[in-house]
Amino acid sequence: MDNYIVSARKYRPSTFAQVVGQDSITATLKNAIKTGHLAQAFLFTGPRGVGKTTCARIMAKTINCLNPTDDGEPCNECESCRAFNENASFNIHELDAASNNSVEDIRALVDQVRIPPQAGKFKVYIIDEVHMLSQAAFNAFLKTLEEPPAYAKFILATTEKHKIIPTILSRCQIFDFKRISVADIANHLAYVAKNEGIDAEEEALHIIAQKVDGALRDALSTFDQIVSYSGKTITYKNVIENLNILDYDYYFKVTDALLDADVSSLLLILDEILQNGFDGQDFLGGLNEHFRNLLVVKNPKTTELLQTGLSLKQRYQRQGKACSMSFLFKALETTNQYDLSYKSSNNKRLHVEIALTQLSTLNMGDAGMQENINPQATSKSAAGYNHKSVESSKSKDSPSAVSEPDIQAAKHPVPESKTEAADKSIADEQNKTDVADPDKNTAEHTFVPPKTAPAKPKVTPATKKTVTRPANGNGRTYRNISIRDSLNALKNGKQDTDTSDEPVIANTFTQEQLEVVWQHFVEHYKVKSPSFVLTLAKANPQLKDNFTIAYQVPNLIVKEDKLNVSVLLTYLKRELKNNQIKLDAVVLAQGEKHEAYTDRERFEELSTKYPKIKKLKEKLDLELDF
Repeated sequence: MDNYIVSARKYRPSTFAQVVGQDSITATLKNAIKTGHLAQAFLFTGPRGVGKTTCARIMAKTINCLNPTDDGEPCNECESCRAFNENASFNIHELDAASNNSVEDIRALVDQVRIPPQAGKFKVYIIDEVHMLSQAAFNAFLKTLEEPPAYAKFILATTEKHKIIPTILSRCQIFDFKRISVADIANHLAYVAKNEGIDAEEEALHIIAQKVDGALRDALSTFDQIVSYSGKTITYKNVIENLNILDYDYYFKVTDALLDADVSSLLLILDEILQNGFDGQDFLGGLNEHFRNLLVVKNPKTTELLQTGLSLKQRYQRQGKACSMSFLFKALETTNQYDLSYKSSNNKRLHVEIALTQLSTLNMGDAGMQENINPQATSKSAAGYNHKSVESSKSKDSPSAVSEPDIQAAKHPVPESKTEAADKSIADEQNKTDVADPDKNTAEHTFVPPKTAPAKPKVTPATKKTVTRPANGNGRTYRNISIRDSLNALKNGKQDTDTSDEPVIANTFTQEQLEVVWQHFVEHYKVKSPSFVLTLAKANPQLKDNFTIAYQVPNLIVKEDKLNVSVLLTYLKRELKNNQIKLDAVVLAQGEKHEAYTDRERFEELSTKYPKIKKLKEKLDLELDF
C-alpha cells in the first residue's frame, strides 16, 4: 500500500518510442538529436496531459546520454541516464513558472546558466507553464534566450501559447502537440490493464477515452478511479455508473420509439432518465450525437469516424439501416434547436418532452404524410387598408419549388384530400364574396375589375393549390408575399413582364393607391430582404403614363436585382389588379439630394408638397425656429 504509484507516473514514457499519439513530433526530435541540429530553445505547446513535459524530459535525458542508440533514443544505462532516472542529475533543471514567475526567479535562473556543466554535454532548463511569467520576467529572459551559451538548452512548455509575447515565440522552435485520439488512448489503457492483470471490456475503455477529451494523463487517472471502484474487472456498466454517463442503450431505445412514433414510450424513457439524476440538456446533447453517429455509419467511407468499439459500431450500423437520411437530417436540426433553447425554457422537462414529441412526427413525413400549412395573418397599415393575400403550399406537381420562409409545417399533418377540400371551399366562398358585393369591396379599398368581367388569369400547376383564411371578422383575406413563382420564372428563363398568354387586365389606380400598396409591400417584405426594402422605403414611386411606375434606386446593383424586383412587380400587379404595370428604376445621380435631413429642408419639402402649410404659416404670422 505504501509503495503504490498512480498509473500516470508509473507508466510515464521514458523513451520517445513510448510516447503515445505524437509520432511526428518525436520523429522530428530524434532526427535533430541524431544529426546534431539542436536549436537553442524549444516551445512545446498543446492541451493538458498530451506529453509536453514528458517529451521535454526525454529530450533532456537523450542529449546528455553518453551512449545513445542509433535511432536517437537514450540508452538508460550510462551514468547520465541513471542519474536522470534517479532524479539526481545536475545538468537538468526544472522550473515551475506558475509559482516562480517573478523577475528575481528569472535572474536566478540566468545566473545558473553562466555555470558550465561539470559532467555531460549540455545543461537543459525546462520551464513549465511558461505563460505564467510576468511581463517583466519575460523581458529579463529575452537576452539570455536569444544568445545563450553553447552548452545551454531551453525547453519551454505551455498550454496557452497565445499568452506568450511574440519576442519569446520568435526565439523558439515551436512544436504543437495535438489531442490524443480515442483509439490511441483506448489501446494504451488496454496495455496498462494487461500489465496490471486487470480484465477490462473494450467498450469500457472506449468510454474512458471519450470522456477525457484527448488527455492521456486524465485517462490514466480515471482508469485508476474505476479500478478502485470495480476491482480487477472493468465492465461497461461499472464505468457509466462511476462516471455518471448516460447509457448508450437509452439512445437506441429512444430512436426505436421515434421510428415507431411511440410517444408514450418516449415519455416513460425520459422519466427514467431524469429519475436517475441526468440533466435534460445532457440528454439532448447525447441524443444529437447519437443521430450524428447513425448518419456517419450510413456511408462506409465515413464509418471510421465513429470512434467506438466494434460491437457498438455494429449496433449503430443495424439501427442506421432503419433510419432514412431525411429523418436523420431533420432530427439533427430539431434536436440542435431544442438544445440551444433549453436554458431559456422555464419548464425544462416539458421542453424536452415537446422535443421528443416533435421528433416522433418526423418519420411520418418520410412515410408520405403531407405537411400542413400554418399561414400567418398580416395586419395592415396606418391608412387602414386590408389586402388579400394568398399563400401557396408545396405541390406534388412542383417538387423543386422553393418553400416560402414564413410557411411552417404543422406538428400533425392533415391528409391531403381534406386539405384540398378545405382550401377549395374557402377559396370559392371568398370568390363569391368579392364578386357578389363589389361595392363593399370598394369601400374596403380593394380594387375591383371592371364589370366587363374579363377572363380569369391562367392558373399554373405550380400554384393551383391555394390556402386562404380570413384575417379578421369582415371575411377579408390576406396574401403573404411569395417569391416562389418569381424564382421559378427566373430559373426557366422567363420574365414576369411577359403577359402575352394572359388576358389584359388594365384597371386604373391612383397615386395614393399606389403608395398604400407600395408601403404594404415594404412592411411585409422586410423580413425576407431587409436591404432591398430599405431602398424601396426611400424610392418615392411615381405613377406615369401607360401604367409605368418610376422609382428611385441608389445604384445599378439594386436596379438589376432581378429576383426582388420580380417579386415587387408580381405583387403590384396582383394588388392593383393590373397586369400591364411596368417598373422603371431610375438610378440617382452621384451626389443628388434624395432626402431632407434638417428641419428647414423638411419644412420646404412639405411646403412644396402641401402649399396650404405655407399659407397657414403666413396667415398666422408664425416664426419657425430652425
